[in-house]
Amino acid sequence: MGVEGCTKCIKYMLFFFNFIFWLAGGVILGVALWLRHDPQTSNLLGVEFEGAQPPNTFYISVHILIGVGAVMMVVGFLGCYGAIQESQCLLGTFFACLVILFACEVAAGIWGFMHKDTVSKEMTNFYDSVYDKATVQSLTETDKEKTKAAASVLKIFHETLNCCGKGVGSGVFSLITDKLGLTDVCPSKGVSINCHSRINELFSDKIYLIGIAALVVAVIMIFEMIFSMVLCCGIRNSPVY
Repeated sequence: MGVEGCTKCIKYMLFFFNFIFWLAGGVILGVALWLRHDPQTSNLLGVEFEGAQPPNTFYISVHILIGVGAVMMVVGFLGCYGAIQESQCLLGTFFACLVILFACEVAAGIWGFMHKDTVSKEMTNFYDSVYDKATVQSLTETDKEKTKAAASVLKIFHETLNCCGKGVGSGVFSLITDKLGLTDVCPSKGVSINCHSRINELFSDKIYLIGIAALVVAVIMIFEMIFSMVLCCGIRNSPVY
């Protein structure tokens, strides 16, 4: 026999929440892997221009998410096993892991809120530098190889995001220079949507996904910490032990 009454109910509730926690870890791991290998972000973050690459802040966050998802799956399994076995040692270890994970998540959330616009700003600055090399300087640049390299990188941005230019004016300018044969940077569809908006939309949407996932996991973790401590106290006070 094990725990009885309300404590037994808490035991199965803890098992249920741990199972959800384990599934959440799997979902976060899957989403992180998708973000890491998403064609749009991979194309943009994989380009290189004059030895410089786009800022890797976004990928750092994604790699952290991959680690968090894997750890959550391990901790979730530990919690499920500890609840079924009614082991104070496993439940205590599980609680300690939850506290550490929760503290890390809160710290990461604060850092992410403070730097939520950093990724899009860094990518926008990188795009602007490439754009100036490929278009504005193409009219006076003597080194045609550098201009051609910049144009090829810019083409990747435009084709991937289906945009052209830093704003409406620069987009129209690029379309005109393309038609005159001076450049070849805008998408074949001839769109005039500016790339600043597209870059901001791309990374902002993905950051919101990360934030929603983190909030759901934080709520589950709070319930798990409460239930694990209640169950651990119930096991300790059980007459069977």
